[in-house]
Amino acid sequence: MNCEVCQLKELVLEPLEIREVLRCVLHTIVFHRALGLVRPKDVDCELFEITYVHCGDADLDKKIEEKIEQFMIWVEKHPNRKCQVSLSFYEVKNKQPTWFSNRIERLYWEQWHINLHVVTPKTHGKSHHSKVPVNSEEDVLKESSSRRAALEDSLREVLFHIIKFVNDKKDHIPPIPNNEVISFPYEISIPSSSDSSFGWHTDVLKRMLQTSHPSMLS
Repeated sequence: MNCEVCQLKELVLEPLEIREVLRCVLHTIVFHRALGLVRPKDVDCELFEITYVHCGDADLDKKIEEKIEQFMIWVEKHPNRKCQVSLSFYEVKNKQPTWFSNRIERLYWEQWHINLHVVTPKTHGKSHHSKVPVNSEEDVLKESSSRRAALEDSLREVLFHIIKFVNDKKDHIPPIPNNEVISFPYEISIPSSSDSSFGWHTDVLKRMLQTSHPSMLS
């Protein structure tokens, strides 16, 4: 099966911005791959002048929030790192049964890679090792405002990229399995505690090749 892969532009952001950014990007992707009857809901970002749409499904919202929270815990333990959050859509196929099991296989048909560079916010005041001021409060606020504006512009670019991709790439989408569900089966992958900043996605790919029971989100 053909698996389309979309690498999204890297977003440089601070820890306090992660939740807003991931909510915006993940919900936008899932909404554009939604099935059946959805109740579209406009959401205004608290940190950015951006409005996005999600499916209005409480269970889906809860599962996305759980994954974001897991990622936040990882970020706390691995500050100032480049990392990747991946959203993968798949089909569920029954493999040839054996004497011992009736195995389920995931056939991935689309993958989205959200590339993030999480940085520690700068502070003002004096260095612990010298009496020289590090940054004045005014400079820090000015730099923070400029960086936030740049992130907002980049986030808009990512959203436009998502919309363009879903409009251009349609031939690989499998038949709709059930129009009563909100989304195709999917999973969200985040770095694990043992992953390095650049090599973690190798482990993710290994996990994705393994068979498992179907789930809307793992």
